Amino acid sequence: MQNQRSTVVGQLLYKNSLDCARKIFRNEGFLGFYRGLGPQLVGVAPEKAIKLTVNDLIRGRATDPETGRIKLYWELVAGGTAGGCQVVFTNPLEIVKIRLQIQGEAAKAEGAVPKGAIHIIRQLGVFGLYKGASACLLRDIPFSAIYFPAYWHLKKDLFQEGYNGKQLSFFETLAAAGIAGMPAAYFTTPADVVKTRLQVEARQGQTNYKGLRDAFIKIYKEEGFRALFKGGPARIVRSSPQFGFTLLGYETLKTYLPYPWEDKPRKVETALTSRPDDLSKIRARNALRILLDVHGDFGRKVAASGVPLSLSSPRLSAQLGREK
Repeated sequence: MQNQRSTVVGQLLYKNSLDCARKIFRNEGFLGFYRGLGPQLVGVAPEKAIKLTVNDLIRGRATDPETGRIKLYWELVAGGTAGGCQVVFTNPLEIVKIRLQIQGEAAKAEGAVPKGAIHIIRQLGVFGLYKGASACLLRDIPFSAIYFPAYWHLKKDLFQEGYNGKQLSFFETLAAAGIAGMPAAYFTTPADVVKTRLQVEARQGQTNYKGLRDAFIKIYKEEGFRALFKGGPARIVRSSPQFGFTLLGYETLKTYLPYPWEDKPRKVETALTSRPDDLSKIRARNALRILLDVHGDFGRKVAASGVPLSLSSPRLSAQLGREK
């Protein structure tokens, strides 16, 4: 959808995301939905590993060790830096994936013969694999800057992780990760549209783009503002479950395989953050302190009066003390 030009006669193949899905299934079959899967499988593991590790590393360094809190500014920096670092893997796999995916469209329009990923890599060369990298950075940095802070605040504020020692369930973690991916995916759609236009081969009659700024201007002038959000709903449908299960798996692995440099912040024990068993210990300790304080004060007062205390008749002791 993002590649079709609405100004070219006969090039408006899909009306919306559902129409696109129906036509792909009709023209290319069920396997048509999995075009470009190979590059995704090869590149998605190092891409996600870099993104998640860099984000956690910066968050860990910026988190206050006393309170366990982090400023919003550093949350944005951690997410944005993580998104920028992943582009070294993201851009090559994206350009190969996109060119594999549009082959079905080209075959229908021009009768072109589909080519494999190896042919595309050889055709592009090393530098060609990073075509559109500026648009990729413009997409991935804001995406991660939105996604990671939203994910952490959903866990803490909406699902109340850590409140009374609460640990999130499978579905709560999945929901937090999935919901956070929705705004991140949709608001970065314009950069994704531009990246797609820069990375595909323009066919005869289609507009050529010189760079990032030129692509934004021409798309806006020729197709209008709405063209920058083509495929937005499809990106939400893809990114939300993708990052939901990614973060769920990541959080699960972290409990068993923590980072060697990870320093856990000291937790402040209060009645709201302590577990029930910890709370009972705190209450017992406080009660013991009160008893010890009362006993100490009572002993000091008796010693100051100089009157011996009679356990059998405390009143008699008090009377004797007045007589003296």
